[in-house]
Formats: sequence, C-alpha cells, structure tokens
Amino acid sequence: MKEKLHFNSATIHGGQNPDKAYGAVMPPIYQTSTYAQSTPGGHKGFEYSRTHNPTRQALERSLASIEEGAYGFAFGSGLAAMDAVLKLLKPGDEIISTDDLYGGSYRLFKKIFEDFGLKFHFVPMHNTEYIGSKINKKTKLIWVETPTNPMMNIIDIKSIVNLVKGKDILVAVDNTFASSYIQQPLILGADIVMHSATKYLAGHSDVVLGALILNDPSLAEKIGFIQNASGAICGPMDSFLTLRGIKTLHVRMQRHCENTATIAHFLNSHPKIEKVYWPGFESHPNHKVAKAQMKDYGGMLSFITKGANYEAAISIVERLKLFTLAESLGGVESLAGHPASMTHASIPKKVREKSGVVDALIRLSVGIEDVRDLISDLEKAIG
Repeated sequence: MKEKLHFNSATIHGGQNPDKAYGAVMPPIYQTSTYAQSTPGGHKGFEYSRTHNPTRQALERSLASIEEGAYGFAFGSGLAAMDAVLKLLKPGDEIISTDDLYGGSYRLFKKIFEDFGLKFHFVPMHNTEYIGSKINKKTKLIWVETPTNPMMNIIDIKSIVNLVKGKDILVAVDNTFASSYIQQPLILGADIVMHSATKYLAGHSDVVLGALILNDPSLAEKIGFIQNASGAICGPMDSFLTLRGIKTLHVRMQRHCENTATIAHFLNSHPKIEKVYWPGFESHPNHKVAKAQMKDYGGMLSFITKGANYEAAISIVERLKLFTLAESLGGVESLAGHPASMTHASIPKKVREKSGVVDALIRLSVGIEDVRDLISDLEKAIG
C-alpha cells in the first residue's frame, strides 16, 4: 500500500503509475472502442470502452485521490454526473436543495426529474433550520452546492451531515466552485462529491466533463451500474486533458484565490459598487463556516453597482476587454457573466430574484493573469 500523499503531491501522483507497456509517465490516450479477447470473456480487464477505458480509469483514480475518496467516476458532463445520482432514487422520493442553485441543476431537477415523480424542495440552505423543516420520511437526498452559484452563499456541510445522521438520506455536494484544493466534502461526512470538472479540475476551458467521488462500496456499485447502463461517459481524450489539468490544480488555485481576494477588496472599496458577494469578507453571513470548511475562498465573486439595473450590468460586461464575456468558469482566463440572462436564464424570474439573482448582478470567474491588468480592465468598464 502506497504512503498517503499530501494534496499537492496527490494532484500529480495520486492513483497514477507509469504505463506498463513502455513506461510512459502520462497515461496514453486509449482511443479505442473495443479490446481483443483471447476467448469469449477472456480479456485483460477491458472489453468495451463504455464500461471501462484505461485513460478514463487513470482519471477516475486521480479524482478519488484528490477528494480523499475510494471510488471515482468520470462522466460526459457535470449534469450527466448529477443525472446518475438522481437515478438512485424512485418516484415519490423527495430531495432538498438550495434556493440559489445553478440554473442547469435547477432545470434538470424541475424540467426532467420532477416529471418522473421526484419532489424537490428549495430552501435557503445557508441556514440549516430551513433544511430540518423539510425533512420527512420521503426525503432521500440533500443536494448541497457550496459556495453557491452565483450568490456565493456558504452551506455548512458538517451541520447537514449531523442533521441527517442515522436517517436513510444521502448528502451530495457539488464541489465545483471550491474545487478539491479548497474543500473536501467526503472528509466532512458527505456521501457523494460532484464536480463539473469542466471548470477548475480541467482548468483550461477545453473540456466538458463531470465527476462523482464516494467511499461506500455498495453506492459505488450502483453508480457504476448506472454509468455503464446509461452510457453518459467521457471520452479518452477528454479524460487525458482533465488528468493533465489536475496536475496543476494546486498551483492554479493558489493564484485564482490570490487574484480574487485582491479584486474583491478593490470592488468593495470602489465608490460605484453597491455590494460584493465573496465569502472571504468577515461581513459575509457564513464567513466563519467558510473559514472552517474551506482552505481558501476561491476564484469566484459576484457584485452589483450602485443604482444598477439590467442595462447598466450589460454595459459593464460588454465593455470588459480582458475579462471575456462567456458562460462557464474556472479556466486560467478570466470570464465575466450576467447570470440572469446566461447561466440562470432557465430559472423563472421571480424564483431567481427571490434568491438574489437580480438583473443587475454580474459574476466574475477570476483567472490567473496579472491582477493589475484585471483591475485596470474593471476600472475602465465600471467607469
């Protein structure tokens, strides 16, 4: 058994071995759909690439390593990974989630799985009292997103785990915004960790990929069956690119966090900015929770300008030059978005505004460029 590695080493070496054929340090891209068999059923552990692929398997071992988990699964997207979790449930089961959920997750819940008999409750999860009020005998899953997208609310993972202790309720955490570098939910007691690995894990805006990591062997067997039966896997090239991205996750995240902290303080002191949403501020409602369960405060923030409206927000994001106006987040380049018309457009206006996703809100994914250039870009765009 290998000695347990610290995180910065696990990103590079976790679950990895030189290739057996020629000693390649990086796992080869096994761009194959099928594998030769010596006799029916006689193969070397691989028979069809929907079920297993050596490149994807190397990525899955890495995912398990950086999340301190036993089992990793790589999917075609973050939503495909979520889809697999929801397929663990049956009609009549109930799910509790946060009321400021990512728009794509909300759409999957409400527009797809609600039609199959699942019932969803959306509550302000940064206050665990609201969660307790919705738990009943039909509750089977609590879906946590922390920090939340885009309001940067912090949800206390350990408190939720304690809340459902002894009950037949799974706790799943979308760890996309934090990344494994900042937060490891399995250590805090969660059953399942999900990533849109498209974002920080891959880190270069060139892959769409999702991940699930867990410890329970019975649960892993079920997820593995669903993955193979439903077929929402990622390809070997995307697996290779994501594995390559993970190897620099720790150094990238350090710069993401440093730059975001600098920009958060810059915006917070700007005379034209009304509010900055970033968990690193001591004034943040759950700053103490963030400090306890996170290593740093991440590369994301949102803000509203004074007296801002839809037109003002659109004008700012359109004037940005170094920040690219685009969907997604977590790449090395800085991105700006308007959640109400982009990432959260699928959520009804009244529902999203109730959670704070108003037309004036701007979301930033702060990259790893020189922070002086980023601040200059913001200064010119805000005016």
